[in-house]
Amino acid sequence: MLSKVNKIIVTGGPTREWFDPIRYISNASSGKMGIALADEAFKLNTSTVFIHGPISEHLLHGKAYKMVSIESTEDLLNAVLSELEDNSVLIMAAAPADYTPVNKSAQKIKKTEGELVITMKKTPDILKNVAQYKKSRGFKNLFVVGFAAETNDTENYAKGKLQQKDLDMICLNDVSQSGAGFNVDTNIMTIFTRSGEKFDLPIKSKNEIARDILERVSIELTKRG
Repeated sequence: MLSKVNKIIVTGGPTREWFDPIRYISNASSGKMGIALADEAFKLNTSTVFIHGPISEHLLHGKAYKMVSIESTEDLLNAVLSELEDNSVLIMAAAPADYTPVNKSAQKIKKTEGELVITMKKTPDILKNVAQYKKSRGFKNLFVVGFAAETNDTENYAKGKLQQKDLDMICLNDVSQSGAGFNVDTNIMTIFTRSGEKFDLPIKSKNEIARDILERVSIELTKRG
């Protein structure tokens, strides 16, 4: 089924939220899971787009699919919305920052005797914006996959996110487990679908996990007819 969709959009890597010209707030995402998904998606459909945050250049070298580089969470939202179309698949494997500094200093903030306090505000919720965009455009066949990287109460959080953000599928990544999470070449996933099914994926290479995720997406699309 994935060969028949108009486009497969994959996101990966972290975002950066700068508070002065030298320093930023980010996370430990390497982008390897997103790259694995884009690699495997491209084998199934050459209309694959990889939207990524700051990732090591050597990981991106020689890729044949379209790549869009972004930096902030707002950049990521804008890039995703610009690529969305009906009869497509969006796989949100990126790890966007949830907060951004309210004020960004034009100059480097100097060290002082006192403490540094940075006031933060929420960044745009990309999946909620996607759900709203999908509804406003009348998209009937946009299949959206979310990711949840968690450390506690993982299953309840993933199921809640699946429902609250109107996802078709969510991939739960318990990053507290050995061999899962950021900056490793393996992963462990649990997939939850809109219809209430649960699938556990044991520790495998990220490319193998990516193939399993895409196979499940294809099965879910086939069920729709």
